[in-house]
Amino acid sequence: MKCVLEDGTVLAQKVEPAFSFFKRLKGLMFAPSLPAGCGLLLAPCPQIHTCFMRFAIDVLFLAEDGTVLYVKENMKPWRMSPFFSHAVQTLEMPAGTLKGRVKIGQRVDFK
Repeated sequence: MKCVLEDGTVLAQKVEPAFSFFKRLKGLMFAPSLPAGCGLLLAPCPQIHTCFMRFAIDVLFLAEDGTVLYVKENMKPWRMSPFFSHAVQTLEMPAGTLKGRVKIGQRVDFK
């Protein structure tokens, strides 16, 4: 599936779902990289960490309807995000993907 912003901008061409406990637990830990145009969608997921990761990521915390609740660009390895009680999904993408293009309150859709 891909991730599309409400204005039609494609944020990620290939989004991998991580909906099971073990897929969310592993996430991107120990991965050598996350290719451009790709993303990892974790659900349910109100908080993330980047421990054991080798690269920075851009992150969107999303409500159930796809509304962006929080945007974190260039989250470096060995960091912990805030906890967002209303976040149902979290989309992780390569650092530099967002470049200020996504704001809180916008909506994204997965097709």
